[in-house]
Amino acid sequence: MKKSWFVFPFNIILKALGGVPVDRTKHSSLTEQLSEEFRQRSHFQLAIAPEGTRKKNPHWKSGFYYIAREAHVPITLAYLDYAQKIVGVLENFLPTGNVESDMERIKQMYKNIVGKKPAQFAI
Repeated sequence: MKKSWFVFPFNIILKALGGVPVDRTKHSSLTEQLSEEFRQRSHFQLAIAPEGTRKKNPHWKSGFYYIAREAHVPITLAYLDYAQKIVGVLENFLPTGNVESDMERIKQMYKNIVGKKPAQFAI
């Protein structure tokens, strides 16, 4: 979450919940900052929506991919299927380094999942 949110009294609550303040003004990238969090902690989970927007966008953000690759951690493909009213996990995998191929594979895993606003979801 943005570092600016981590001010009293919210910082106490957010840190207790495991929140990580992200400083976008640093010269290091967000990928580097979050990869470092994985290295410093024995247990760390990060959830990212790769669409990265509230509008229909077939070009998903790939930051989650680079964070996982840099931190040497698996990507868990989770979903919320509003049509079936279920939550689940599709699979876990380590990035191969072939971004285009892996991103296409990830997108195809979601082709039968129906989101809250299906018209805004693009593969």
